Amino acid sequence: MPEPDAIIVEALTRMGLVQAQAPPPMTPLPGGVSSDIWRIDLPAGPVCVKRALPRLKVAAHWEAPVERNRYEWEWMCEAGRIVPSSVPPLVAHDIEAGCFAMGFLAPEDHPLWKTQLRDGIARETTARAVGERLAAIHSATAGRADVQARFATDDIFHAIRLEPYLVATAARHPDLADRLQAIVSRTAGTKHVLVHGDISPKNILIGPDGPIFLDAECAWFGDPAFDLAFCLNHLLLKCLWSPAATAAFLRSFDALAESYLAGVDWEARAAVEERAAHLLPGLFLARVDGKSPVEYVTAEADRERVRLTARPLIRKPPAALAAVREAWAERLRRTA
Repeated sequence: MPEPDAIIVEALTRMGLVQAQAPPPMTPLPGGVSSDIWRIDLPAGPVCVKRALPRLKVAAHWEAPVERNRYEWEWMCEAGRIVPSSVPPLVAHDIEAGCFAMGFLAPEDHPLWKTQLRDGIARETTARAVGERLAAIHSATAGRADVQARFATDDIFHAIRLEPYLVATAARHPDLADRLQAIVSRTAGTKHVLVHGDISPKNILIGPDGPIFLDAECAWFGDPAFDLAFCLNHLLLKCLWSPAATAAFLRSFDALAESYLAGVDWEARAAVEERAAHLLPGLFLARVDGKSPVEYVTAEADRERVRLTARPLIRKPPAALAAVREAWAERLRRTA
């Protein structure tokens, strides 16, 4: 098996971006747990190449089909047709290597939202823009049979979202297993829009023209509530990373939820919110007890704060997202 950089060079050659006898400068970039990411300096300018890995870089054994790279590329193509500035410039795709090339966006002009939140910078305008763009993509793909046929990725979504988050958490909390399994079944069976599947601050750049979404490996035609709950979950968890900005994180939570729900036009707004409010406590608990715990919640006391908030909400699911936010705010006040 060739080394990872050799695989990338072969793919770049097939994509017509380089000559095989003259490999360009390549720099590995930090990224998520599921892919190798490289900066490639071409004569015309730098590009970023992403290649899916068959086994994710986490402590737990977690495998996923590498074909997800193709669906990520197709999600970006679809989202780019709807909101052109919501994705990076798309350059080329190589199915054989399971990788694609996109424009390299300089971090000085495109800060990562996660980095801003880590530093306590939580702007409601940013959160509102994320919600608006996400709702626009969902709305434009709602009920489209052609999109549903292209993104019939139920097996992949189960392997890299439902199983490692909710199913794995149910194994750690057997008294909640029935409730969590019901959420899994309901989510898997809800088919409305093109879902990104990993709407997280680590996958959102704040560009001059608004938020830019990355890392759509979990793309799936399914339940829009998953994207909403998945992103809101991070705004709750950031209160443990940068406690001084807690009030700003919670305001951003409200701004994102409201802007997103204002754009729901494919079904009743209350229906989406209820499903998201049911999902959110399970995802919250999953980030301390699932296969992919957040790296910044390291103190057992903080993990227990998450459990004490999430478990009652899983047992008795709320209908509104504000109920989850308020339960967390109250827990933080009581344990400050």
